Amino acid sequence: MPTPAELEMMATALSASGNYRVLRRLVPKTRLREPDGTESRQGIFIDLETTGLDPVHDEIIEIAMVPFRYGVNGYIYEVGEPFQRLRQPSKPIPAEITALTGIDDAMVAGHVVTQAEVSAFVSPASLVVAHNAGFDRRFAERFSDVFVTKAWACSMSQIDWAQLGFSGTKLRYLAADAGFFYDGHRAIHDCQAAVSLLAEPRADGTIPFTRMLERARKPTIRLWAENSPFELKDHLKARGYRWNPDATTAPRAWYIDVEENALRAEVEYLSREIYQREVEPLSRRITAYDRFSERA
Repeated sequence: MPTPAELEMMATALSASGNYRVLRRLVPKTRLREPDGTESRQGIFIDLETTGLDPVHDEIIEIAMVPFRYGVNGYIYEVGEPFQRLRQPSKPIPAEITALTGIDDAMVAGHVVTQAEVSAFVSPASLVVAHNAGFDRRFAERFSDVFVTKAWACSMSQIDWAQLGFSGTKLRYLAADAGFFYDGHRAIHDCQAAVSLLAEPRADGTIPFTRMLERARKPTIRLWAENSPFELKDHLKARGYRWNPDATTAPRAWYIDVEENALRAEVEYLSREIYQREVEPLSRRITAYDRFSERA
């Protein structure tokens, strides 16, 4: 059996040939970069497994959180002890969820996660990150109010992964492009893989976490194109507008999120191309404290 050193030499030789691509197993590290004296804060990467996609009717069956220390300059310095708990839902886990996550009713039987232990773990954090925060934040906030008080960021939507040389946005695709693989589709493994991806500099020195922080810190304005002409819906869709079908918390209309410096241009577009008259569309300022939540 070859030694680890010999295996590494083989992997290096295969990669250098140009005919092979070698993926290495992710070995999570606790120290990623030496602190440089920059003001630092605590972040948490969270991933949830649930019984479905609806935060109103579906339930959390696994909570995984990995704490990390980062500088306000965008460097991640170290990773702390993770939090991982299974939770028994009030109804049986659907077969398709078990097939996806590997979590079945027997695994979660008798397991309870209390709001108190989650709150104690999350309270020191300044930032909560998820890979698809629009999903995780809604479930997390319904489970514990501590998540309502935190700034959130999304490692999937707030990083232009294609610009950084990646071919997709799913964690497994990103990991493969970065040259590693990791075990299973369990929440804790996803968290560890995501933190590694965020912390690792690209060839040009760009750090994905830095890019994400820059986007997360910028307020955005959500504009609603209420009562826009139906025949122009494809124009709005092509420009990046999305349809909100639920009128319980916001208008049932097309909407878009723009940076503050692009607000005037977007209003002018709506006035000129959509309504053909001057309009003052309904708008709302959104920050990291409500972005990706049901309040936005």
